[in-house]
Amino acid sequence: MNAQLAPLPRVESETELVQRHAGLVKRIALHLAARLPAHVELDDLLQAGVIGLIDAARHYNGTRGASFETYAGIRIRGAMLDELRQTDWAPRSVHRRLREVTQAIRDIEQETGREARDAEIAARMGIALAEYHEIVQDAARCQVVSLDAQRDDEDTPLMDCADPTDGPLERLQGDEFRRCLAEAIAGMPERERLVMSLYYDDELNLKEIGAVLDVSESRVCQIHGQALVRLRARMSEWTGAKARK
Repeated sequence: MNAQLAPLPRVESETELVQRHAGLVKRIALHLAARLPAHVELDDLLQAGVIGLIDAARHYNGTRGASFETYAGIRIRGAMLDELRQTDWAPRSVHRRLREVTQAIRDIEQETGREARDAEIAARMGIALAEYHEIVQDAARCQVVSLDAQRDDEDTPLMDCADPTDGPLERLQGDEFRRCLAEAIAGMPERERLVMSLYYDDELNLKEIGAVLDVSESRVCQIHGQALVRLRARMSEWTGAKARK
């Protein structure tokens, strides 16, 4: 007597995948928009996200290990970040001042062997402390796009599903990048590490982090910006190499 084979699960069509996960686009767009200036249009993020979702449905291969929601989330966020980079919403002055802060932090930390302090950085740049705090707040909004993009690009276990062409060298470089990134974060001041963890790991917004730390939302934004520019300074060897490729 032949054993009956269990029926294979029905494979959803591209249209069904898109319809069932449409809410994912809005969720990611709202999460990203909360980190950006008010003039960035939510509709622009949503439109880019829908394109990313359609692209995910078209290329998803369930045999590679990741769920469709995980895979689609990467594609959706990536499409939104591409849209932001193409529109270049950050003023040129923000990029210039960010480079100046990064260089000041790198110089101070190389000279002293410890983390650069707010007042030291402002003095090195020849500006008031209040102006420095405004710069790092702007930098926080600018750097979120860069950091999120890099985090998605370097998330090797997930991106195996999206890009199976990486060879041993690329994987080794990814491992080395993550090691250096972990070391850079571990060496940051405790409060900056905590803000980074609450913001990126626990996904709290600035107001919620302020409640945890018992400080104002504005102060959290300053700490967040300071952490990001410090991380940029410490990872300059990697970001510079990436820019030259």
